[in-house]
Amino acid sequence: MIHPPLNKRRTIRNLVLFTLVVISIGFIGRGLDVRMGNSPSESLGMLLWLVVPSVFSLLLRAFGGDGWKDFGIKPNFKGNGKFYLVSLLVYPVLTLIVLLIGSLAGLITFPNLSMNALGMIAQVFLVGALPQFVKNIFEETAWRGYLAPKVYALGLNDFVGHAMVGLIWGAWHIPYYLYFLDRSILEQFTTLPVTLYIPLAILVMIAWGMVYGELRLLTNSIWPAVLMHMVEDALLIQLITDNRVQIVRGADWLVSPMHGLIGIGLFVALGIGLRQIRKRREATA
Repeated sequence: MIHPPLNKRRTIRNLVLFTLVVISIGFIGRGLDVRMGNSPSESLGMLLWLVVPSVFSLLLRAFGGDGWKDFGIKPNFKGNGKFYLVSLLVYPVLTLIVLLIGSLAGLITFPNLSMNALGMIAQVFLVGALPQFVKNIFEETAWRGYLAPKVYALGLNDFVGHAMVGLIWGAWHIPYYLYFLDRSILEQFTTLPVTLYIPLAILVMIAWGMVYGELRLLTNSIWPAVLMHMVEDALLIQLITDNRVQIVRGADWLVSPMHGLIGIGLFVALGIGLRQIRKRREATA
């Protein structure tokens, strides 16, 4: 449970500062890259975009008066094993459901599907899991370690709180889609123009954020979010960029496991289900 802040005005002030910094840092980084003539492969801007949110959140805790009590650094395994299992299975299970629906609708095919291909997917996932785990410790320090508990502590409606976290998290990605993500890779993700893809991607972050947020509230720990984010990066991106899954052109907005409306609906439903579990737990505590 996230307790109300001792100083609500300070919490709001620091949330505003955090939001301004994380939304602007990618654009600032892009400006530095242009000024310095950096190539995408040696982008100081992307490095700043990645690390500044977590660093700034730690500075706010250390020097901005936020403290460390709601950081969620303890794993809190006792009584929460099932939620750790959920964090590991969310993306594989919901992705499989989306792929099955898309396949039955004739909108998704699996070229060269074989046991060898499945073995390669598993191998690439296992190799990529550890570096993604480390990377997402830094990311989730900012999002579920700082932003989520501070927003939730304001006492807003649960869905409003999740939406705020997802909106800020999604807005942070805008410079990534505009500048740092290679256009050829983005074209593997979507057939939409970037101006339409960005709002859809932010909607995805809001839906995903419901599940990340409820797991954070249920366990009072950042580690389920780190594991969940690790699986997402190591699995979904591989499926799309390695052409393991082929989606009928123009149908990705509906059936893509990364940003399709079906997947968004599944995440929202799961988030609502986890919230109901949390409410029942709180009622009997």
